[in-house]
Amino acid sequence: MKPLVYVETSIVSYLTARPSRDLVTAARQTWTREWWDIAPSQWRLRISDLVLEEAARGDPSAALLRLDALQNLEVVEINTEARSLAARLIEAGAMPQTEAEDALHIAIASVAGAHYLVTWNFAHLVGPDAKLRLLDTLRACECHAPLLTTPEELLEIIK
Repeated sequence: MKPLVYVETSIVSYLTARPSRDLVTAARQTWTREWWDIAPSQWRLRISDLVLEEAARGDPSAALLRLDALQNLEVVEINTEARSLAARLIEAGAMPQTEAEDALHIAIASVAGAHYLVTWNFAHLVGPDAKLRLLDTLRACECHAPLLTTPEELLEIIK
């Protein structure tokens, strides 16, 4: 069976955004498109209602593009266990109190048993310090700890 990947909202944002002139952002958009094209053949992609809610925000035409890109992905449940784990991540200081939605993303992925959580959110999910805090806290809570990664890193697995 293919590994399960929880797709966080930043991925679809980079996927559907207009091409950026910023070199780093443009590279991330390119890696996201490359990964998106091959991902279904390598992984089981999942999102949550939280991803759909976040993707629907903002400019209506951009939101439609994001939601259209997500329409064929299976949605995992946001259950009481995920909500409780998100609160524990914040209480433990692994996630700032202001970032309840990011805490919920990691909790949903953990409870769903995802092998990976793919994101471009370096500030709260995949940056080295954030990643270490989250993984240490999940392990201390004896919870499943998905690998927090980017499309670029996942592309390296299959090359």
